[in-house]
Amino acid sequence: MDVRCQCGTVTFKTPTPEPMAVYHCHCTECQKQSSSAFGTSAVFPAEGLFPIPTDLKAKLGCWRRPTKDGRTMDCYFCKVCGVRMMHRIREADGKERETAIIKGGVIEGLRFDGARHIYTRSAVVGIPEGAEKWDATPDVTEGRQPLGSKSDQRM
Repeated sequence: MDVRCQCGTVTFKTPTPEPMAVYHCHCTECQKQSSSAFGTSAVFPAEGLFPIPTDLKAKLGCWRRPTKDGRTMDCYFCKVCGVRMMHRIREADGKERETAIIKGGVIEGLRFDGARHIYTRSAVVGIPEGAEKWDATPDVTEGRQPLGSKSDQRM
């Protein structure tokens, strides 16, 4: 799948033809990042995208932020137009996940049907009837080490 920022400076292919999963995240961080009601994230294997090739890396800025559960998120954006392109999470022990998240709006032809909704406790729009959803985050997601938290309950 083709990935492209708003100005066209950053372009690349997804590491696989289809994502492992698609999530609509309703957390307040994703609301701020997307300047919208939720952020859409497509999960892909990191292999084939990381390490980031030198020519692509030169076009990307990186902002690192802590997550509320002790992890770190490396957030990559276009240096020209500022559009968030992807992020990768480091576990509390510093190990990078085997997955990378490419933002849904920059992937041409991404299908949103069947997307899962997470952090619905912060939702500012309705969640479609019958959608797979969680109040926070699932105990297990693609590439994530489980925390075993009781707060990560499926709805």
